[in-house]
Amino acid sequence: MVYMELFFYVFIFIFGLMIGSFLNCLIWRLYKEETVLGRSYCPKCGKELKWYDNIPVFSFIFLKGRCRFCDERISWQYPLVELITGLLFTLSYYLALNNNFTFLELFFYFFIISLSVIIFVFDLRWYLIPISTVIVGGLTVIAINLFLGASILNIFISMLIGAAFFGVQYVVTRGKGLGEGDIWLGALFGAIFPDIKMLILTIFLTYIIGGVTAVILLVFKLKSVGSKLPLGIFLALALIISLFFGSDIINWYFSLIF
Repeated sequence: MVYMELFFYVFIFIFGLMIGSFLNCLIWRLYKEETVLGRSYCPKCGKELKWYDNIPVFSFIFLKGRCRFCDERISWQYPLVELITGLLFTLSYYLALNNNFTFLELFFYFFIISLSVIIFVFDLRWYLIPISTVIVGGLTVIAINLFLGASILNIFISMLIGAAFFGVQYVVTRGKGLGEGDIWLGALFGAIFPDIKMLILTIFLTYIIGGVTAVILLVFKLKSVGSKLPLGIFLALALIISLFFGSDIINWYFSLIF
């Protein structure tokens, strides 16, 4: 029994590594506006990669972080995204076992993790939000939540609140405080969390994480006052925290005030 459980944990971790590898490819293809079909290639020299150059994490280690063809450095983004996705998938599986998740609920976690990774990397690298991905992701999330028994009215209200929260900031700051993509993210988060408390927690965590990060960057003089920070990365981090620990945080908070 123990060996069987260990097997499934390893299987889910490897599956997460593979999804992380696919996400790396998807992120680059979305940015370049290319089809996701076709062989992977080096973004520096354009040479098609061999299958053994595409093994998650291990290929990066064996190649010593350099392209086999042009010897250019391979970004650390690739193994980090693969590892983080694998670890988060494994954590999701652990929660699924201990909370009697259905397959659809586990898939929901996998899907949200994948969306968060795309948003985080995309905004960190290019200060952009992939709107098409957010829209497709939002529609998928709505469908899943409806199958899981959520009310369409609650989903709509939560999406409206999420979009309005960032929309008002966008109008007030005339687009200087955040971009249009963040409004779409607000709507997406509303679709993910029909429970308004979870949506509020996610927004609150976004600004806590962003504020702490800004202070650290200022203290170490990595950024100056007035420098832009991509809000999407903080939204993605807050989303992951809420996904895994949101209910516990909310229960803890209400236990303090009641």
